Amino acid sequence: MAEAAPGGDGVSLCLYAALGGALLGVVPGDAWELRWTHSVEKVEWREVWRQASGGLLRLDQAQVKGAGAGMEPGPDARLIDGWWTWAPDAPPLPAVTLAASAYTAEHMICAAVNASDGGDCRRLSQWAGGVADAALTLKVCS
Repeated sequence: MAEAAPGGDGVSLCLYAALGGALLGVVPGDAWELRWTHSVEKVEWREVWRQASGGLLRLDQAQVKGAGAGMEPGPDARLIDGWWTWAPDAPPLPAVTLAASAYTAEHMICAAVNASDGGDCRRLSQWAGGVADAALTLKVCS
C-alpha cells in the first residue's frame, strides 16, 4: 500500500529502503529526473520518470553523454546539445530499485523534469534522510 504524500496533496515519489521497506523520504511532483554516472564509462546518464496510471512509474526519456559498455543509446536516439536523447519503449513498472556503489558518485533526483530551469536537484541521500550506502526503491505514493 502506498504512503500518503506530505500534506495529502498531489503525487510524490516515495523512497524506501530496499531491505526492510522503511519509508526514508519523499520527492514532490508527478515527474522526476534520475541522474547517475556510469561505473565503467564515467559519463552521465539521465532518465525522466513520470507517474503512469495505476500508480506505476513510466520511463519517458533517457539521455546519455556518450556510448559504450552497456549504455548504447536507443534506436531512435538523436544527438541534442551533446546528449543522445530518446524515448525508451519500456512498460511501466511498480518500482525502481537503485543500487549503491562505492565506484560511482551518488544518484541525483530532480523534483522537476527540466532541472536546468529551476528544478530541485539533490543527491539521493539528501532526499532519503541521509541514507547513502544502501539500495533504495522508488515508488509512486499518493
